[in-house]
Amino acid sequence: MAQFELSQRVLAIKESPTLAITAKAGKYKAEGRDIIGLAAGEPDFDTPQHIKDAAKQSIDNGFTKYTPVAGIPSLKKAIVNKFKNENGFDYALNEVIVGVGGKQTIFNLCLAVLNAGDEVIIPAPYWVSYADIALVADAKPVIIQCGIEQGFKLLPAQLEAAITPKTKLFMINSPSNPTGSVYNLAELQALGEVLLRHPHVLVATDDMYEHVNLTGDKFYNILNATPALKERCIVLNGVSKAYSMTGWRIGYAAGPAYIIKAMEILQSQSTSNATSISQVAAQAALEGSQDCIKPMVAAFKERHAYVVDRFNSMPGLKTLSAGGAFYVFTDARDAIANLHQAGKITLATDLAFADYLLEKFDVAVVPGSAFGAEGYFRISFATSMDNLRNALDRIEKALA
Repeated sequence: MAQFELSQRVLAIKESPTLAITAKAGKYKAEGRDIIGLAAGEPDFDTPQHIKDAAKQSIDNGFTKYTPVAGIPSLKKAIVNKFKNENGFDYALNEVIVGVGGKQTIFNLCLAVLNAGDEVIIPAPYWVSYADIALVADAKPVIIQCGIEQGFKLLPAQLEAAITPKTKLFMINSPSNPTGSVYNLAELQALGEVLLRHPHVLVATDDMYEHVNLTGDKFYNILNATPALKERCIVLNGVSKAYSMTGWRIGYAAGPAYIIKAMEILQSQSTSNATSISQVAAQAALEGSQDCIKPMVAAFKERHAYVVDRFNSMPGLKTLSAGGAFYVFTDARDAIANLHQAGKITLATDLAFADYLLEKFDVAVVPGSAFGAEGYFRISFATSMDNLRNALDRIEKALA
């Protein structure tokens, strides 16, 4: 059968590595292997009951038709109130959009503002989709390495050096996926001062893990630190991680009305509205008691402390404590070199290392190169302590 040539656009990008590894682990599990998957980034808790009840009620009420593309007014109002009460930001309803998950809002933002040849500054390690989404929009990802030596955080001098006349967008993600690093107010102010000197640069702040706070320190994003950026800042968030609602697919964004309108036009030609029932559920999440987040975060804190201690006791691994999210991003460069020297892995790469853990020890982790950081690996501790103990026992054995 003749095969047609695919678009340059799709050939320029790769499948999401986290989803690919999760699928491979799932296939092995279905074949009967005792796989422990630490790749997928989703809480292992059920969606809180009051949120599920609101969704069921909406079905019973017949709320199953199209909604406005940018979201139902009551959910948009709940998002406006969330930004006002939790972050101190003032947005009008036409400055807010609801998307089919956080990923779609980022996708629509990039398609709405980027042109061929525009540059997007992305600190690495970065969430796997940022660079590929920029490529889909015909832009050029400019990756800045921010290794463990600097706490996985971008330095102002690095940002200054990366900005060119072609820079259109700067992406910042705190708490970070994959590292869990969190910028404090002073660090954000220092980056904000650089951005104020370059008024041609838009800023996107991805706050999806805002409520998965492992330290109890107050959350700040770059707009809190530098309010003067508001005219060119897009704040991205969603309900997936805080309320264990990954499958409901609701993300949202706030920013200048003309950019939000452009995102809405794109969405009107792709997915139309997010699911009506999921929107009602998201409204219940934002308007209801926030106490449902506390037991999840308490469990994440306990697991985080356990994983960091265990990894730091293993030969060749170096791990920093995270400030937020539910990931540990471990420097395995020494361990990889040791395994390569011992002939356990043929190539001294994080891909070979992750493959070794999956094929020989039935543990699925994501190699750091998926996040732009060769020689590291990410695990999600959004799984039970039993799973973590078993998985870390296997990893320790693999390194021995």
